[in-house]
Amino acid sequence: MAATEQQTGEPTDVLERFLRYVQVDTQSSDEHCDQVPSSAIQFDLANLLAEELRTLGAQDVAVSDHAYVTAHIPASAGAEARPRLGLIAHMDTTEVVSGFGVKPHVVRYEGGDLVCGEVDGQPVSIGPDKLPALNDLVGEDLVCTDGTTLLGADDKAGIAEIMALVAHLAKHPELPHPPLGICFCPDEEIGHGAALLDIESFGCAYAYTVDGGPVGELEWECFNASEVTVRFRGYSIHPGDAKDRMVNAGNLFVEFHNLLPIPMRPEHTEGYEGFIHLEGVSATCEHATARYIVRDHDATKFDAKLALMERAAAFINDRLGEERVTVEVKPQYRNMAEVVADYPELIDVAKEAFSAAGVEPRVLPIRGGTDGAQLSFRGLPCPNLSTGGYCCHGVNEFIPVSSLEKMVNVLQELVARFA
Repeated sequence: MAATEQQTGEPTDVLERFLRYVQVDTQSSDEHCDQVPSSAIQFDLANLLAEELRTLGAQDVAVSDHAYVTAHIPASAGAEARPRLGLIAHMDTTEVVSGFGVKPHVVRYEGGDLVCGEVDGQPVSIGPDKLPALNDLVGEDLVCTDGTTLLGADDKAGIAEIMALVAHLAKHPELPHPPLGICFCPDEEIGHGAALLDIESFGCAYAYTVDGGPVGELEWECFNASEVTVRFRGYSIHPGDAKDRMVNAGNLFVEFHNLLPIPMRPEHTEGYEGFIHLEGVSATCEHATARYIVRDHDATKFDAKLALMERAAAFINDRLGEERVTVEVKPQYRNMAEVVADYPELIDVAKEAFSAAGVEPRVLPIRGGTDGAQLSFRGLPCPNLSTGGYCCHGVNEFIPVSSLEKMVNVLQELVARFA
């Protein structure tokens, strides 16, 4: 039996919360990344969560001008002097796939293809050939999309699990836990992270983000990350008079992109292997702009990838005898392992919490980012815990109902150990 059920004899309300939260549109907008939040709609969920936290008896509940939701939960009796522990998740969803009008539904998976919905008469599905983990989920109830949007388990599952824990502790104040800090952040998906969280007033000695994948994942290493914008300046002239005169910016982009090694593309990498990923390109004869993200766990290899892109641009400019290709690098976050490695007890306690909740912990490197990266470098060491979700950032996204419940149990075991 799960840990919280052993202690209280009742399930939590995590599924109800999750189904409700995913129906609130919170897509961030890279186009407006110069403002926080990048989309005003993130306030809709922020205000909803703040009101629920107040109803649950949380203290110091606030929604900042930048849509950060923060609150404090008093400690259980006898644990008042323990350091405050933070639990953090992000509210926004990626703009890669629509998050508007999410219609979640529960499917009993019986094997074969998991069909979540139908679009234009065609089933939207994924099978064990693409996702072998499905073989371990036969007989499970899975929360899916209707096939037209993402689900938003990244990271509304984390929010629902933290909120279900808060509700459970409010109902059972005898359950041991230290003072808790709760934070829900905007704009994680566009690399903003938790840059504007007031860490001093948050008042936590250490924290965990709940923003991972399948249940059991425990992560304290992430990518070093930058966004790279490459601009190409062409010279347009009537193609009938173009010989030795026209410079086609679109062709310059093609030349540049082909100078980047194919094995460095994300579709050819795994584990600790970094990548250079083309996110999008717009091109005419006169102008072209390509947006890349560059990732690597190893700082030296990461810098080498950025240098490679600079050399590719220089090669083309040297060939042309003038500067027509420019590279702009925008740092996003660094590998939090540089900080968290000094706090091995945070990993050990998390492992114990997973095991106590009947979940086998699996320590993995994050092939992505997390708010914990910025927070760790800002002085708040912050490993990452699983949510239970699969196939994030796509229409095949789903999460087992049992994983939602298990993660609430894991969080309960976690906070008990810090008491």
